[in-house]
Amino acid sequence: LQVSPEQVILSHSPLRLFSQFHHKCMLVAGQGPVEENAQDLGFKHVVTMEALRKAYPLLDMVDHSRRPKEGYSQKAALLASYRVVLFGEPVRWETSLQLIIDVLLSNGNPGAELQDIPYPHLPVLACNMDLLWMAEAKMPRFGHGTFLLCLESIYKKVTGRELKYEALIGKPSTVTYRYAEYLIKEQAQKQGWASPIRRLYAVGDNPMSDVYGANLYNNYLNCESILGSVESCESILVCTGVYRHEAAAARARQEGTAEAVFHGHRDFCFDPSLVEASYIVQDVNDAVQLAFKKEDWS
Repeated sequence: LQVSPEQVILSHSPLRLFSQFHHKCMLVAGQGPVEENAQDLGFKHVVTMEALRKAYPLLDMVDHSRRPKEGYSQKAALLASYRVVLFGEPVRWETSLQLIIDVLLSNGNPGAELQDIPYPHLPVLACNMDLLWMAEAKMPRFGHGTFLLCLESIYKKVTGRELKYEALIGKPSTVTYRYAEYLIKEQAQKQGWASPIRRLYAVGDNPMSDVYGANLYNNYLNCESILGSVESCESILVCTGVYRHEAAAARARQEGTAEAVFHGHRDFCFDPSLVEASYIVQDVNDAVQLAFKKEDWS
């Protein structure tokens, strides 16, 4: 089975649509080749967190081993009115939290002395809002949603104001599902399929992002009745990740509710019905077989 890049949607993929920022100076945070990823999405002027740290070494003071040595003199620094793109959780949280706050408080000039704090602050775009994710450990691990929670809390504690996002991208944002629908239709057209796509099936292991987002998009489709759009988006929850059916059932018996705590992002209102999956199956293979059966495909 060969999968082309056009068929893969990552949490940051919809940033291709945000062309109004593609020629701005963007400070990007996350792991991996974030500079290359940002350029692939269309951003022309990219500054990484490491480049900013090297330009302003006096800002990153938590780790004593990385502090400037005696005799240090400030060199020419990066001067730009940044916009901030948060791809995912960084490795050094303390460095990224400090430098992002510095950029927001200084209106893009973190080497300057703090003056009046600008508000609204510089635009912030964030991808991937999962509070938790499942790895090899028995318990879930912190996700980028946890990093965002820290950033929001620090900003509000320091300024007394809410951190605002220009856009939140990735599940459960409807932007991501609309982008997915667009790419699916594009692929269908390339394959020469004449029949319109009527239903989407969204498969995931996290009720608070995968299921919530799919159900939210389904509500959006029902309300908007957009000409040429799909009719429904059905959520399929698998039991091989964050969600464990036995553990969820035990909590429900103990607490009298399936989900007592909302793990979703601050900017999404909690609606208990949105975390109820259309279907619960064991794994992704079962989810695919369910979709085939629903569509009467052999």
